[in-house]
Amino acid sequence: MTHHLQTTRRGFLQSSAVVTAAAQLATAEPPTERVPQGQVEHCIMIWLGGGMAQIDTFDPKRIGDAKTKKAGSYYPAIETAVAGVQVCEHLKQTAELMDRMTVLRTVHHDVVDEHAAATNRMHTGRPTTGTTQYPSLGSIVAHERGAVVEGVPAYMLIGYPNLTRGPGFLGQTAGFVYLTDLETGPAGLARPADIGAARQRRRQQLLDTVRAAGQRKLGNTQLFNDYNAAVGQSLRLSGQDFMKVFDLDQEPQSLRTAYGDGFGQRCLLARRLCEAGVRFTEVSHNMNFRNGTGWDTHNDGQQNQHLLIQELDRALSALIRDLQSRRMLDKTLIIINSEFGRPAQFDSGGGRGHHSKCFSMVLAGGGLHHRGAYGVSDDLGMTIVENSVSVPDAFATILASLQIDPAKNLYDGSRPVPITDRGKVLSALMSAG
Repeated sequence: MTHHLQTTRRGFLQSSAVVTAAAQLATAEPPTERVPQGQVEHCIMIWLGGGMAQIDTFDPKRIGDAKTKKAGSYYPAIETAVAGVQVCEHLKQTAELMDRMTVLRTVHHDVVDEHAAATNRMHTGRPTTGTTQYPSLGSIVAHERGAVVEGVPAYMLIGYPNLTRGPGFLGQTAGFVYLTDLETGPAGLARPADIGAARQRRRQQLLDTVRAAGQRKLGNTQLFNDYNAAVGQSLRLSGQDFMKVFDLDQEPQSLRTAYGDGFGQRCLLARRLCEAGVRFTEVSHNMNFRNGTGWDTHNDGQQNQHLLIQELDRALSALIRDLQSRRMLDKTLIIINSEFGRPAQFDSGGGRGHHSKCFSMVLAGGGLHHRGAYGVSDDLGMTIVENSVSVPDAFATILASLQIDPAKNLYDGSRPVPITDRGKVLSALMSAG
């Protein structure tokens, strides 16, 4: 009898242990997936406003004919430094550097008709909403990592400012400093030519008086502290140490010539900003339209699209070579971004419409495991065949390369907001090291 009770008790305890262990396994959270991270310190995003035609640049297909409306590429393709990866004939210098680049050929989203909404999508990684202004990629990076060194902004915009490029709910501490004119430098920071040193000192004394009066009246309030911090940052940035970064005459003329004028000089400035300690720089290509329409190649803009592509080719290849010669390429991620792509078909005016279901972004440098191209589109570059890349996936990969956890939350007040819209890192591009 005693033996029977002992056996029953032992069996009961063993069964209970099994059930308890099973229950624990059932309720336990799944193990967190390890996200590979890179070692990038700087990011330069080249913005091709208007919608770069992937089929005419980085994902060429069979030749079409605008006059007869035969769908296909506008330009012949050429081989690159990566076997099996082609680009259009007007990217000759870039083709030689494709082993340091990866074209994401299967990026997609659902915004087609509206440039502003698509621009917002490709800057924030999110759909436009009526309730939340999400931060741009540049502002996310500025918020998470700050400037590389003190005394410089974390985020510079060489282009026209708007909400899409801004900090959204992160607030102005994650905002940008911008310039549209290389000659005058950042808006609001460069001293006008008619303001001499003595007059500037008097202005500084008056400002000091106003700041002191504000502190006496408002005390240690958030309002005053934010104002005072903004003024202090502006004064630091308008000093000689930072403003000399914008003096491109310090560069050898041969290098300035290699970059080309206009857009090329903006890319050269982006490299100088990286050296100065700026974390994220956006460079707009759509500030002067050599083809009349920019990358929005409806109608006649298509005929002279090669002028834009050649300008991009010259500046991009010079930037990559320049960074590499300074041993900065592995620490600097270059992004080529645009609001959407273009269809293979030609419209009634001989140009192309909009296409967002399959288009290209480009990543270069940044110590990534480059492969020339990632993802496969169909024979007209219209449909994804292999390795789909959502916009959140692209953002997650960029953030991971910049040592930012793409699975963390940002906070809109007290509300947690995932830093990407459920994006997954493209682990095939992360360096094996």
